[in-house]
Amino acid sequence: MDRREVAAVLAYIGRLDPRTIAASTGDARDQIAQWQELLDDVPFATDHGWDVREAIRAHVLASPYPILPVDVARKWRTYRRDRLDRHTDPTPAADPDDPAAWRNELLGTRHAVATGMAAPSSHRQLAGGQHRDIDARLATVGSSIPPAVRATLAPYRPARAAREAAVAAGQPDALGVPCRWCHADKGEPCRSRRLGLDGHAQGNAPRTTPHPTRVDLAVAKLARQEAS
Repeated sequence: MDRREVAAVLAYIGRLDPRTIAASTGDARDQIAQWQELLDDVPFATDHGWDVREAIRAHVLASPYPILPVDVARKWRTYRRDRLDRHTDPTPAADPDDPAAWRNELLGTRHAVATGMAAPSSHRQLAGGQHRDIDARLATVGSSIPPAVRATLAPYRPARAAREAAVAAGQPDALGVPCRWCHADKGEPCRSRRLGLDGHAQGNAPRTTPHPTRVDLAVAKLARQEAS
């Protein structure tokens, strides 16, 4: 804060706690000089949660003692430390082969967070964020799983592969409806169940292809959607 901001802060404190008002003009000048010396690196307010007036008001409500400039400075340091504790360095956009540019971008981001100029960056896996070029990658491959990887995985998930092939061919998505024969839920493959002599279903192996009744149900659903 500069001298003008410090003077405004002292005037605000005087309204809340008259004990801090300087007795003379000379005392006021000395008080402003002392506060400005200790609060030179403390901003008056930021866009992300810091306001020196809120810190002063909290002190006046919580403590019977007059507020000192070190009280404000300590609250600012606590604010900075809390923000950095909640910050995870995002991957710099600078060329990783340029260590100086990489380091400068990291330090610049940390300084912006610490001084309240930018919000802390949470960890992407926890916050659900995505990489900056994910949209471009999806536009290129058409899916979060590249075609080559999907083809490699096909033998290990035949039901999913058959479903994707049917949809790609313009056929109805049978797994988009539940199966009335084996009672498989929507999205789950059908099960190879047969009736035993006692009338109860036996067997529970997953089928590569859905039951015909499930396909008919999916066809009827698609027809209703196209009609509407």
